[in-house]
Amino acid sequence: MNRSLGAFLAVALVLSGCAAVRDSRYNPFNWFGRSSSQPVAAAGEDVNPLIPRRRASIFRDDRPVVYQGRLIGEVSELLVERRPGGAVIRATGVADRMGPWDVRLVKVDEESADGVLTFDMRNLRQPGPAGGSEWARSVTAAVALSDNDLAGIRTIRVKGARNVRTVRR
Repeated sequence: MNRSLGAFLAVALVLSGCAAVRDSRYNPFNWFGRSSSQPVAAAGEDVNPLIPRRRASIFRDDRPVVYQGRLIGEVSELLVERRPGGAVIRATGVADRMGPWDVRLVKVDEESADGVLTFDMRNLRQPGPAGGSEWARSVTAAVALSDNDLAGIRTIRVKGARNVRTVRR
């Protein structure tokens, strides 16, 4: 017991006096080297260094997709449901024809100013009969907004082809 304790103290004393171990390659903390600084992309560029750049491909179309939806016939209900950290805007509309699909609330930037947030309720539709019950033509769309998005907003409007629904705070 005395020999192992003596050997341990001798090794500890030798290593503590040897400052070169801190910078040697035997120290595991030095295996990856020091960090280096690199310049960030210009402010106008939206570059995330963690996302790899996309390569050109004949199998992928890089053009932005434009939503081709038409205004819904009539907006029948508009609700703003508070949630932790924001709100959910939910609108129900009645289409003119049966078979609406891909219903979206699209923000209208030109009409959204001075505390008013305006959305168009749009849908894609297939050719079909114009009749059908109102229940069969009803669709619902929603969009989630954070508290930062709602800061300064006093009125929320959702437009259809024949009416506009409005909710105020």
